[in-house]
Amino acid sequence: MRLSTKGRYAVTAMLDLALNGTEGPVTLADISENQGISLSYLEQLFASLRGKGLVRGVRGPGGGYYLGRPADEISIADVICAVDEWVEFTRCNPRPSSADTQRGMTHSLWDDLSQQIYDFLTGITLADLVRRGMARTGGSDDAGKAAELLGLNNQAA
Repeated sequence: MRLSTKGRYAVTAMLDLALNGTEGPVTLADISENQGISLSYLEQLFASLRGKGLVRGVRGPGGGYYLGRPADEISIADVICAVDEWVEFTRCNPRPSSADTQRGMTHSLWDDLSQQIYDFLTGITLADLVRRGMARTGGSDDAGKAAELLGLNNQAA
């Protein structure tokens, strides 16, 4: 598995959307400004994210994007796989040489590593990232926003 710039930017943009989309749709221009990602690049990313149902768009004045599912149902692996093909560490040559044979001996190691990374990222949701961020910063100003995002407003402590 390879985490490309495209995957990192998609995760960053989705986290911005999760944090800022609780009171209305978030424009790509806002995400671009907040995260320093070019607007045209975000448009490409969001076309892929929309195609996978991870975001939904609202057209017209006051439009923008919302998460397509609750933040606790969107894994980081979902986001990366939506914008990037899952790339494994293994590379197989159709005509193996002795060097390829030696590399083939490590094939299962790289397969296992790719699976471990995928499993790790599947186990982390956007909501988990919000919780981690709130824990690091103390969560004072954004606590209400995070609680709303995570569905904690109506739950007993």
